[in-house]
Amino acid sequence: MKPPLASARFVKSRASSAWWRRRPCLVGVVHLGALPGAPGYRGSMERLMERAVADATEYEQAGYDAVIVENFSDAPFYPQRVPPETVAALAVSCQEVRRTVRVPVGVNCLRNDGLAAMAIAAAAGLDFVRINVLAGAAVADQGIIVGEAHEVARARARLRPQVLIAADVRVKHAAPLASRPIEEEVADLLERAGADIVVVSGGRTGDSPDEERLSAVAHAAGSAPVWIGSGLRSKNAAQLLSMASGAIVGTSVKRGGVTTAPVDRKRARELRRVADSAGRGHLPRLPKNRSVGSAG
Repeated sequence: MKPPLASARFVKSRASSAWWRRRPCLVGVVHLGALPGAPGYRGSMERLMERAVADATEYEQAGYDAVIVENFSDAPFYPQRVPPETVAALAVSCQEVRRTVRVPVGVNCLRNDGLAAMAIAAAAGLDFVRINVLAGAAVADQGIIVGEAHEVARARARLRPQVLIAADVRVKHAAPLASRPIEEEVADLLERAGADIVVVSGGRTGDSPDEERLSAVAHAAGSAPVWIGSGLRSKNAAQLLSMASGAIVGTSVKRGGVTTAPVDRKRARELRRVADSAGRGHLPRLPKNRSVGSAG
């Protein structure tokens, strides 16, 4: 198998988007409350956005490199297309966060509406999106989720070409529909699906990724950034960031370690400190006799 190559999008953006290549890159998650139309919506977008801005500000002040906004409390999620009210609420929430903080802002439109994420990114002037199933197919609690890389790539070219795509490989709360070597899945994400960043998660929200899988993904990704998608905390940061270039962080830096709670300032700053000490300036740890960029 030939060495995986970074996508054309990754190569083109390398100089202009330096923030996402920092080591370690920490992205704080803004878990929105239930949006209009969702079962848990409480009838106040104003209060919801106030909380979103407060959390985003805490991440920025703690030194995080970016924040990502997601409709976390909208469960049960639509497997693919979300309704117009969700797109509208996410867009105005993202715009409010974007206006408040100076760090890059992204969006994850759960469960897997990459086209809506691109539209929101264009409307709100966002820097990146996270798409849980960009290529292939997965079986989740929503049923079978199918990647739409072909549609997403064309939407990006049409709406906001500079947007970066962070794509999960074997995303949490799901299982691949068919078994394939994970190295092949990573190569397809980068070479064929247009991903710029590969995300590796644990089995569920807040769970740490399997270290053997994380190492395999880092090896297969070559020079492309690999982010931990869940479960990074102060106790495991040194170990996990020896194999990854960054992380998307939420649950572990919330009050009491509760995903839907507000950001805990002390926890957020402690993780930033530990991550900097553990990971800045280091290359991912690869299997013996391997070098970054080789996959033969």
